[in-house]
Amino acid sequence: MRAENYGLVNGASSMFTKEETIEMFTKMCTIRYFEEEVKKAYDAGLMYMPVYLSLGQEAIAAALSVVLKNKKPSIFAQHRAHGIYISFGGDLKKLVDELLHRESGCAKGMGGSASIHSPEIRMMGHDGLMGTQVPVGVGYSFAKNYKNDKKDYSLIIMGDASAEEDYVLGALGYAAHKKLPIIFVCEDNNLSILTEVKVRRNWKMTDVAKSFGMQVAELADDPWSVMHNVKRLMQTLPAFLNIHTARAVWHAGTGQDAPPEWDRFSLVKEELNRIGLGNEAREIEEHTREEMQKLWEIQFAIK
Repeated sequence: MRAENYGLVNGASSMFTKEETIEMFTKMCTIRYFEEEVKKAYDAGLMYMPVYLSLGQEAIAAALSVVLKNKKPSIFAQHRAHGIYISFGGDLKKLVDELLHRESGCAKGMGGSASIHSPEIRMMGHDGLMGTQVPVGVGYSFAKNYKNDKKDYSLIIMGDASAEEDYVLGALGYAAHKKLPIIFVCEDNNLSILTEVKVRRNWKMTDVAKSFGMQVAELADDPWSVMHNVKRLMQTLPAFLNIHTARAVWHAGTGQDAPPEWDRFSLVKEELNRIGLGNEAREIEEHTREEMQKLWEIQFAIK
């Protein structure tokens, strides 16, 4: 089941325009090199709250933001949400300041890495309890769409462990019953801190969602395949995607016990080379790396 090519849609990279592919890769680079700078700052002892890095999981956030940008969804995420904030247009300076515990941060320095809040991009901060973003997001969607002819879309993101909470399962059933316009995404890195899924349960989230009558997809984090499946599922909401991914560092912090199962960032660059966008990709990567370094240098200098 867990493999870098699981559920890959053959020829998916040819289904999207050059502009969409470049936008997606630019966002992946922004997340990757922003997070590299976070790692440097954390390792230097400049942060006092835990950090939950998106390293290794950049492709999911980038893909979702490209295919959903015209829907302008309300976003409900949990920890490891830097990538979502960045991809959907969050102010990078405010995110730096949030991680450095400044009042100028996106949550006024009080949320830290685990509770990224930004009304400007319709991203709701998380309260810190496992999986509560799911029932909160479902309730929000019901309220926004009650007797409203124009759909107000929501994107609700969870991890494979928070998906197991009882109130998450109940919320999924309610969303299906009410036919709410929600895309549910489980970023499945197969670990609850260090405990693998197979140790925790013998059932699959896609089977649960399917039992409620939802359309589902299960796949690895190839961004073009993710975009293809999201576009397909937008026709019959709510829908549930279980996306297998491989975090590059610890659940919290910046250490690494072993190399990740796969490196999607490198795999995407290989595909860009194959489809003739390698030179542009290299320029984007180098430019983005420099921009993120400058951003952090400037924000560090601000007292």
